Amino acid sequence: MIEVPASPVLEPGKTCWRIAEADRAAVLIDSESYYAALEDALAQAERSIMIVGWDFDGGIALRPGRSPLPLGPYLRSLAEAKPDLQIHILIWSMAVVHAAGAPLPLLTGLGWPDHPRIQLKLDTEHPIYAAHHQKIVCIDGSLAFVGGIDLTVGRWDTSDHIAHDRRRRNPDGIYYGPLHDSQMVVDGAAARAVCELARRRWRMGTGQQLDRITGAGDVWPAGVTPEFHKIDVAVSRTAPRWRGNDGVREGMACTKALLGAAKKSIFIEQQYLTVMSFGRILARALRRPDGPEVVLIVNDRLEGSAERIYMGGNRDRLLSRLKRADRYGRLRVVHPVVPDIGGDCMVKVHAKLIVIDDTFLRIGSSNLNYRSTGLDTECDLTIEATCDRDRLKIAEIRNGLLAEHLDTTMEAVAARLTATGSMVKALDMLSGGPRSLRQYRIAPLRLGTRRVWGTFLVDPARPLRLLSPLRRLALRVASAGRPSHSRPES
Repeated sequence: MIEVPASPVLEPGKTCWRIAEADRAAVLIDSESYYAALEDALAQAERSIMIVGWDFDGGIALRPGRSPLPLGPYLRSLAEAKPDLQIHILIWSMAVVHAAGAPLPLLTGLGWPDHPRIQLKLDTEHPIYAAHHQKIVCIDGSLAFVGGIDLTVGRWDTSDHIAHDRRRRNPDGIYYGPLHDSQMVVDGAAARAVCELARRRWRMGTGQQLDRITGAGDVWPAGVTPEFHKIDVAVSRTAPRWRGNDGVREGMACTKALLGAAKKSIFIEQQYLTVMSFGRILARALRRPDGPEVVLIVNDRLEGSAERIYMGGNRDRLLSRLKRADRYGRLRVVHPVVPDIGGDCMVKVHAKLIVIDDTFLRIGSSNLNYRSTGLDTECDLTIEATCDRDRLKIAEIRNGLLAEHLDTTMEAVAARLTATGSMVKALDMLSGGPRSLRQYRIAPLRLGTRRVWGTFLVDPARPLRLLSPLRRLALRVASAGRPSHSRPES
């Protein structure tokens, strides 16, 4: 019998839009590193800055206490100093009422955006209740940042996640708690692909076609050491059905392919975890005697009653299934904490990161909830290691994340992994300190693992079609009045 090779995980047209080579790529853990790299790259821009976001607030400082100007005035100063520089900012239209940033500049255009070469637009081209959730910055058409971090309030933090960091305040002076997140930066053909995606978003949202930037110089941020060189990057998209477009669900297909490909380990950092089909893949992996270890880093608590009922309720049902499937003790569900007066301080997990074995690394805007599979617009980047050097680098990134949460070093994590051959055993051995990963309490649920009723309204996987039930009823009534041999019009 001839053995047919397995389909590749990263397959253009199925699990990704396209695969393009990055001359350099790096992972930026937490907003301090991302914002500093971004400020460096923005300063080098000569022709184009394009920002695509879920939310935006021009009043934030990219480096609290060090940036000369807030972000909005800083962008204006760049436009005034560089006569060829065009700045385009595209933000989800409902950010003015739903997101946390200051809405006035987005609504009125007063202040720093009032410049002939700065265009700030609200994207209204989306179905009811859908969000433009991508977090992209493109510079001179040759550098792209993609991940989970918006340029808005409540995002900046260091990797220390100190419980009461005085620098962690919004422009209005209000303090917010520790937050963990991640972003990826790429250049080369991979960056050009992301920039093309951003231009398409601009055209769909505004009707204006932007020219492709060619011949731009090197704007790689000086403070960032590339972790990958000459490596292929898969760009996966998610977009809803809208105005005759069929929609795109490459992000969901990529997630399923990545989880299904795992042989040794699955490491996930996620704000939300509700999609039951992802849970089924993980459960099958845990039931296999030779299946992978699964480490899920999640939030201990969710904000707001709707989040707790639907995002939290569906997550607990999914985790309950995984707990029952964990026959061999290979599952760990944990949440990060740092020390505070009188006990633990929760670190909010906003990251959307997946590491599979030492082979695949994905960072993007997609949560593992339903709306990120087909309702919201999303963009995710995936790297597949094909050589020992890149596999080692992916392992180092995963080990570095564990080290950050466990208040230790990457070398200490690697040593435990080598000694035990197990990621969960290494985690168990290094846990327990004031700053650590605490076990998430998975409550036994009597309601099974079906979705919480009403999820289709709060966390829908596709655009809501509120009139569909009435339309179906009308068709049934009309059909009942026709003779049995009659046929509907084609």
